[in-house]
Amino acid sequence: MERPLPDDLISKAAGIRLLALDVDGVLTDGRLYFTAQGDEMKAFNILDGHGIKQLQRAGVDVAIITGRNSPLTARRARDLGIKHLQQGREDKEIALRELLQELNLPAEQSAYMGDDLPDLGAIMHAGLGLSVPNGHWYVREQADYTTETAGGEGAVREICDLILQAQNKLADLHLTYHARGA
Repeated sequence: MERPLPDDLISKAAGIRLLALDVDGVLTDGRLYFTAQGDEMKAFNILDGHGIKQLQRAGVDVAIITGRNSPLTARRARDLGIKHLQQGREDKEIALRELLQELNLPAEQSAYMGDDLPDLGAIMHAGLGLSVPNGHWYVREQADYTTETAGGEGAVREICDLILQAQNKLADLHLTYHARGA
């Protein structure tokens, strides 16, 4: 079963060929955890990971553009087969523009998902600007769509499903899982 979504949202999502994601607050809950020894820890949601893999199998590229540098983010990207990882990029709009040029894609075929003011330029440049309910209020107001699910709790999966639905691939995907259980 597919979710009822506004026609303008479906129209924008139908042409997406690249989903670019921030990390902290989008792929994670936005909190930073450190051990007594100073080691960083992050919690990534398995629902997001599966959604990213499904989206990639459907032919949509996925990228991570983040202001922080983290070996944990690099590992998560590697585990998910994400080829486009840009860390230490506070200039997220410029990073997105560079990636679009590299992939020879117009902005209209990109979606960017972020939660805070450093994401704003990329959200507004992308063909589909996305945010999360735990994001900054101003960013949510500027986004085309704010997920129902919070960052780090499956918000990316919600967007992956939305794009797959808009591209008429979600129902068939669901049926493949029904067939496996039969």
